[in-house]
Amino acid sequence: MTLTIDALNAATPQEAVTLLEGTYEHSPWVAQRALAAAPFRSLQHLKHAMARAVNDATPDEQLALICAHPELAGKAMTSQTLTAESTHEQRKAGLTDCTPEELATIAQLNFAYREKFGFPFILAVRGPRGTGLRKQEIIDTFTRRLDHHPDFERAESLRNIHRIAEIRLNDKFGMQPTLGKDVWDWHEQLAVHSDPGFQEKGQLTVTYLTDAHRACAAQIAALMREVGFDTVEIDAVGNVVGRYEAATPGARALLTGSHYDTVRNGGKYDGRLGIFVPIACVRELKRQGRRLPFAFEVVGFAEEEGQRYKATFLGSGALIGHFNPMWLEQKDADGVTMRQAMQHAGLREADIPAIQRDPARYLGFVEVHIEQGPVLNELDIPLGIVTSINGGVRYVCEAIGMASHAGTTPMDRRRDAAAGVAELMLYVEQRAARDGDSVGTVGMLEVPGGSINVVPGRCKFSLDLRAPTDAQRDAMVDDVTAALRDIMQRRGLGFSMELAMKAAAAPSAPDWQQRWERAVDALGLPLFRMPSGAGHDAMKLHEVMPQAMLFVRGLNAGISHNPLESSTNDDIQLAVQAFQHLLDNLATEAQIPPTP
Repeated sequence: MTLTIDALNAATPQEAVTLLEGTYEHSPWVAQRALAAAPFRSLQHLKHAMARAVNDATPDEQLALICAHPELAGKAMTSQTLTAESTHEQRKAGLTDCTPEELATIAQLNFAYREKFGFPFILAVRGPRGTGLRKQEIIDTFTRRLDHHPDFERAESLRNIHRIAEIRLNDKFGMQPTLGKDVWDWHEQLAVHSDPGFQEKGQLTVTYLTDAHRACAAQIAALMREVGFDTVEIDAVGNVVGRYEAATPGARALLTGSHYDTVRNGGKYDGRLGIFVPIACVRELKRQGRRLPFAFEVVGFAEEEGQRYKATFLGSGALIGHFNPMWLEQKDADGVTMRQAMQHAGLREADIPAIQRDPARYLGFVEVHIEQGPVLNELDIPLGIVTSINGGVRYVCEAIGMASHAGTTPMDRRRDAAAGVAELMLYVEQRAARDGDSVGTVGMLEVPGGSINVVPGRCKFSLDLRAPTDAQRDAMVDDVTAALRDIMQRRGLGFSMELAMKAAAAPSAPDWQQRWERAVDALGLPLFRMPSGAGHDAMKLHEVMPQAMLFVRGLNAGISHNPLESSTNDDIQLAVQAFQHLLDNLATEAQIPPTP
């Protein structure tokens, strides 16, 4: 019998524990403690309450929960003593049908893992889509996670246990995240396109106006037409624009979207999630035969990453009239200018000014994006409300000392450029941590012509400093610059410091942030507000209209710009539902005024 939230809420505590039996392997205490949060507003509320019960448990209780799980393809499977839930999951992943060679490999991995960490390897083998991982994916994940630090791996085990519990609860409640599965599949289908030199290696790289990039644009446009957009076009810079018209002609529009280009050897969800989630919303509106009192415009921005040409935010910048004609003369690694690439793609330079949007015709801009960080993943919260996109500065620097013999130069007479930068790196780490939401990074570090037996005479390095407000960022820049001068002077070093980039913070418009908050609250989820450390297309639209963003939790500790970047069908489902709530709530607000 399919369980319902109403039935669970009506049950006695003991009945409720029985109804939830098997969700967390051999650990009924999880359900018992989670019931303190009853009555539950939704299935997602229940999932979060159970995860919180585990995360708030003692370390010994958490370890016992991990150890309650069987090894993958281990003795419990071969002796057929697994729980019904574990048997079903291992069968879904094909682990009950391994070859002798596969069983031997997994047995070796199980032994090595338990020897290193002291507990069994835990993996949600039904995977991010819920339909089962391939055996090779399981073996590859097993091998990769053997390199983790024990503390990290313990936390990763608990995160996988939460995912196992989530899928088991879906089964109990008959919940099928069909919208999430469709959007998940769209990402997989788009990821077949990759630039030459990367596709052969199985790596995803899509840079501006390559054949793979144009294939992506065509595929997104075809999907928009298929689901029911009224108009679809690829504009003069390669943006894919779909528009679902309002019930009343001439009404203003809500603008949304994100980018479909990628970094080199990147992930499938960065940017693209913010295109496919609203496409799913339009499909559902079309199926319902429903129009909103405002138009809905979804843009797949052609370029955000600045990988082929140094023209970051080209797609969204063009929409607000910030296309720089000097970009057209830039050359890629093969000597092809941007102008030549645009001509090859059939795009006309003369048409670019016409794509600039009139902000008066728009209500605002909202963007859904994978978090690209570990915060939501660690907290076991699926969605986060962005309060501000951090402002940032980047510097290219060099410390200048004196190269000298490593054996004959006394320690108190050295002018070691690398040691000076090392001291600065530690200061940057400490200074950024003092603010909480500020971040500071030395991402490039080089000793030109360095040798093992020479004290470094030069050290090139970068500085990347970001904070949620410009004032907070500038205060950190002042402190780091002062520390740099002090360190260099005290060590007898010279230095140079060149500003490479400066971007203003983009705080979310309060009313639009609150709309996201109401949408997330309607799902029974906790409200978690957070800044965005990464830049997004919303930063450009922020210059001309109000904006706010919604973050979606990522897997694998939230890693991004990496092939391991991923999300689950359940979290994507929640993102679609949150967007639907935002649209519905906006439709019921005061009448949308027509375009002035």
